[in-house]
Amino acid sequence: MNDAVSLKDWLGRTRRDEDEITLGAVQRLAATLDQDPAAFRRGAVMPESWYAILFAPAARESTLQPDGHLLTGDFLPPLHGTRRMFAGRRANFIKPLRIGDMVSRVSTVTRAEPKAGRTGSFTLVTVRHEISGPSGLALTEEQDIVYRAAVEAGTAAAQREAAPATDKPSWSTQIELDPVLLFRYSALTFNAHRIHYDLPYARDVEGYPALVMNGGLTALLLIETARPHLPRAIAAYAARAMSPLFVGQRVAFNGRLAGDGAALWASGPDGGLAYRVDVTLNGAAP
Repeated sequence: MNDAVSLKDWLGRTRRDEDEITLGAVQRLAATLDQDPAAFRRGAVMPESWYAILFAPAARESTLQPDGHLLTGDFLPPLHGTRRMFAGRRANFIKPLRIGDMVSRVSTVTRAEPKAGRTGSFTLVTVRHEISGPSGLALTEEQDIVYRAAVEAGTAAAQREAAPATDKPSWSTQIELDPVLLFRYSALTFNAHRIHYDLPYARDVEGYPALVMNGGLTALLLIETARPHLPRAIAAYAARAMSPLFVGQRVAFNGRLAGDGAALWASGPDGGLAYRVDVTLNGAAP
């Protein structure tokens, strides 16, 4: 489906979900990030960017597509037979959430339109999430999702060439992307997308050279490696995926303070810019 008029019919569709910030889930994410799980207790504030573990889609097995994703056509436009990719997100943190809180999320489709780029045509879908806790609205997020045509089995997937990373970092952390790290994050977020754990599928069906790094995990690692260098708490951030990263690569998670925030970026083995997060800190000028 790529008819612009039909796509517009999905604008404004909403869905409401509920979840609980459980101590076990937070501690397991801490362990995945190589942090001390015992440092987190019920009632403590959850780090703002860790909301990614909330609202994992509890879809029945029979409703999943062959790639492991939810079948579209219910809340999102029916884009069957396409490849789904994370493109970016913009989050604003309003109030803290605490471990043990019951939380709700209202999701709205705000954009669904066909696009054309250097690697071919695609459909861009943007969903706005409003997440609330016991004290009211806690954070908002806009998430961009790209749907591309499926590639023929045995054909390499078209990929955007990484742009040179021109910024000079004030800090840089090298992390080798391994399948255990990726699997644990996928399990925590209940992400069944097969490109993250099924190598034969990723390589032979979707045309990638290796397991594909999860964009949300890349953003989380950028923020967590930057956190010791930030003078104040994070008020907002904007993340953008530039080119894919793959398991087996050694990736540099870089950053530097910039004005009222920080510029963070991930560079692949070739030094190219793969992912960027621009952070705004509390107390920044409006």
